Amino acid sequence: MTTTHGAPAPLLPEGFSGWLAGVADGLDSGAEPASGLVPRLAAAGLVGAGVPVPAGGAGGDVVDAVAAVSAVAEVSLAAAFVLWGQRTYVEYLLQSDNRALGERLLPALLSGRLAGASALSNAMKFLAGLEPLQIVAARDGEAFTLDGRMPWVTNLRPAGFHVAAAVDRAEGGPAFIVSLAHDDDGLARSPDLALMGMRSTDTAAVAIAGVRVGAERILADDAAAWLPRVRPGFVGLQCGLSLGLARRALAEAGQAAGSGRGVLGEPLLSTRQRLDRAEARLHAGLRSRLFEADAASLFRLRIELADIVAEAISLELQAAGGRAYLAGPGRDFARRWREAAFIPLITPSLVQLRTALLDERKSAA
Repeated sequence: MTTTHGAPAPLLPEGFSGWLAGVADGLDSGAEPASGLVPRLAAAGLVGAGVPVPAGGAGGDVVDAVAAVSAVAEVSLAAAFVLWGQRTYVEYLLQSDNRALGERLLPALLSGRLAGASALSNAMKFLAGLEPLQIVAARDGEAFTLDGRMPWVTNLRPAGFHVAAAVDRAEGGPAFIVSLAHDDDGLARSPDLALMGMRSTDTAAVAIAGVRVGAERILADDAAAWLPRVRPGFVGLQCGLSLGLARRALAEAGQAAGSGRGVLGEPLLSTRQRLDRAEARLHAGLRSRLFEADAASLFRLRIELADIVAEAISLELQAAGGRAYLAGPGRDFARRWREAAFIPLITPSLVQLRTALLDERKSAA
């Protein structure tokens, strides 16, 4: 699969691409089991994109991981969102000083035997001053006892998962980042949440009651110092979801814009060019590490990409006309419309990002 503009997206393996196209609607509706998704993503080499070769990956950098997410998102946002969760958790291990935990978990994560989930949306909002942390730890000898809740986490595969969570200290001091496991005593996964779409993503809530963890599970001792290092990858990989979905919608619009719809040519070209420029800025900011010090630029970029997705899906609808509203011919468009509705809600949501930017402007005034 290649883009219709700009640099080519990475080719998805032919067998995987064909399979994913065939199950995209099932992943959206829940008819296709989620259990096989992570192993298939791993077997296609997508989880290892941007992971150093010595760590078991394919090499490259985080931009390669963003490209992998965007390539999958062209076909299925549900699959891409699961890949985002898996690859983001892998990135946490790569950025952690806890090398022993990475050495223990990375082989299973990169092969798809173990699912990795990021529950650090709460932490990112905490870092931006938007909400308090939802898990509290009490010192228990050399370990900690944790209590709290994570209301919305993706890629919690029941067969086995690890999930990164931010934890406040009951006795005071810096919050820290810990990795919890599916089989920890006191950890309970809810049934899958009843989402409007993207049902086969193993998205659920997690209740934590008296979960005991030691230093071997700590990803970072000081969340406020560590999170700015991993935030560019966290949000940058989210941007890959928008890149892929917008690219596909624009491609479909271009194919459908035939007789009587030539008026769409100019807005299609303008939106494609805007997407190209946003993608180039994302890649440059990730590679230069600009976003570690300038989170506002990354927030603005994710907001812009969400706006581009809305424009692209609207252009696809206009290009297809009434055909898009028929259940049969419009099935794929209807799925992309639901996927586009999810983009502004991915946490930190666009409202939360705009709030953080507004607060920053007020502080600077």
